[in-house]
Amino acid sequence: MADLAQHESARAPAEVLQPPGLPGLTRLIGKALGVVSRLTGKDRYDDFRLERVLGLQFLVTPTVFNPKLPRTGAFFADFIESHRPAAEAEVLDMGTGSGVCAIFAARHARRVVAVDINAAAVRCARLNAALNHVEHRIEVRHGDLFGPVAWERFDLIFFNPPFLRGIPRDDRDRAWRSNDIAERFAAGVRDHLKPGGAALVLLSSFGGAGAFLEEFRRQELRVSTVAERGFLTERLAIFRVEPLPDGGAA
Repeated sequence: MADLAQHESARAPAEVLQPPGLPGLTRLIGKALGVVSRLTGKDRYDDFRLERVLGLQFLVTPTVFNPKLPRTGAFFADFIESHRPAAEAEVLDMGTGSGVCAIFAARHARRVVAVDINAAAVRCARLNAALNHVEHRIEVRHGDLFGPVAWERFDLIFFNPPFLRGIPRDDRDRAWRSNDIAERFAAGVRDHLKPGGAALVLLSSFGGAGAFLEEFRRQELRVSTVAERGFLTERLAIFRVEPLPDGGAA
């Protein structure tokens, strides 16, 4: 098994994702940052953009989630690169987007499967795998959640899920919004982990992190915090999610 991220926080997962600062001040800062983004052009998610993450280049195409502007992709990639999956590991990158997590995993792991429901993201991830010379270690598949990997099991599953509850308006919005992703992921993750395997799930204080934590509890999955980072308007955390031995208490 890939022994990734054994360090755990002493704080409870729900406590880790408490919003930073005072709510009113946080909203005010968020609005100010939104104005700055519009003035500098950083809010243009549907343009072709070339981003650099930890020294690697990523082309982000229209409708594909940007790994750097919302911060989550770069944070997750930094964690993967710092802790490094074992050389024999088989990794699933769920909702791969630009392919950022899959590509950093493929620099160390034996095999990576990357999945996305957005066909544009599948094409983008394949392009970035070739751009960063790891295309021989990554297989990118198109489909919804665990559908493209039926019957397969992995040592590690990475997931940077949609945080907001609701019906997505278009392909780009699928990266931000879903009605049932927490329930379906929690219900299916156990069947796609090898013995001793774990999922690493990135959640934010912005959105419905509580729904994921509740579903993990309902499915008798153990949850521990392995990384966290605070910003002016948001807290991010990566949780290690694994089946409880013999259905024990969380």
